[in-house]
Amino acid sequence: MHRRIPFVAGAAAATLTTVLATVLAAAPGAFAAGPDPHGGSTQRVEYFTEPGGHPHHTTVPAAPRTPVQALRPWVKGDGTVTSVVDNGPVGAKLDVVFVGDGYTATEQEAFHAAVRAKWAKMSAVEPYASNRGLFNVWAVDAVSSDSGVSGDPVQGVVKNTALGSRFFCDGVERLLCVDTAKVESYAAKAPAADLVVVLSHSAKYGGAGYNDVVSKVGYDGIATASSDHDKSDQVAVHETGHSLGKLADEYQYDEYGTYTGDEPRDVNVSTFESGAMNDRRQKWYRWLGQTSPDGGTVGSFEGGGYYPKGLFRPTENSIMRSLGREFNLPGREAMVAGFYRHARVLSSDSGPDGKVSRWERVVVRPAAARVDLRWYVDGREVVQARGHTDVLPRQMGVPADGRPHTLTARATDTTDAVRDPELRKRLTTTLSWRIAG
Repeated sequence: MHRRIPFVAGAAAATLTTVLATVLAAAPGAFAAGPDPHGGSTQRVEYFTEPGGHPHHTTVPAAPRTPVQALRPWVKGDGTVTSVVDNGPVGAKLDVVFVGDGYTATEQEAFHAAVRAKWAKMSAVEPYASNRGLFNVWAVDAVSSDSGVSGDPVQGVVKNTALGSRFFCDGVERLLCVDTAKVESYAAKAPAADLVVVLSHSAKYGGAGYNDVVSKVGYDGIATASSDHDKSDQVAVHETGHSLGKLADEYQYDEYGTYTGDEPRDVNVSTFESGAMNDRRQKWYRWLGQTSPDGGTVGSFEGGGYYPKGLFRPTENSIMRSLGREFNLPGREAMVAGFYRHARVLSSDSGPDGKVSRWERVVVRPAAARVDLRWYVDGREVVQARGHTDVLPRQMGVPADGRPHTLTARATDTTDAVRDPELRKRLTTTLSWRIAG
């Protein structure tokens, strides 16, 4: 059952974290805001002209800053927040916020249906599919005067929408731009957000990744996608490779020539070929020789981070190179690392003050079926309770002796998508309660 949360004007904005990260900052044309020749500022955007193609980049004028209170709280339903997927407390989950554009007051249920459909496709991609329990999903209603978006189906079509969605941005038909300041205002109404995706009401293929948007409320970018095109979800998935995985693009432009800089910080591009990588124990050396889900074997393939020469990528063709592909093995590990920057393996609503009685049930929610869950009383494991998600302290052997006792649940994600031992340390969550009475 979905929760609906009406917007209260003046409510404090929740902290929003990174949506789209800067990609390979050392490369020419990296996503950095710059001055506009007419006196304003500009934004670098990434876009895709066809469902299976390589991305492109361009620069568009930046939107003016729009105060939250300048929006339209008097419009019925505008800013209403709906919980679409609830897997636990916002502090323990990665919160994805979808904001709709081009939906009138009578079309908001169609927007919610589009959110459910788009998230179903996004979360079918690995490693999302194996980690669905780590996510909450929210829908924020933005009520538009007109249905649809500008530039659909042709350039001369103009629609009055809440976020200003438009194709033919910068003269590029498939580039789907929005007023990023208004998006920020709507996204801030959700209880929390770690990813922000705008669904623009259209069946026309298009989307964009705003990689240099610096938000007043904490996130660094926005992804846009047409709501009703069955391939537009791939744009959003690719962009989360930047934001969550901190992954570089694995495609190249011929004009970039040969890379001669330092070793990039991105985990999926390197100056080292496989032999040197293995000898130096660098980057994806733990995965070398393994069969990768995007096809082929993990090794070193020249071309990546925009450079055709001097940089190597892990596999021939992953989703960070072409849409419609899978994340390669190093990419999946990086995505899991991104998930666990925001989410925890285990969550619980029991004993919100950290205390429970001997007669009070304690219920926990593991993020995945593969989680190894164990229980302890005063530091000693209760072996017979392994894997249980619902326990009663008195049945766990907590004595009624009036002395303080501690009940602890410890959960570890045993995923085989992670080989980095330092990252694996982050895949354990411990929750404890003081037993009263």
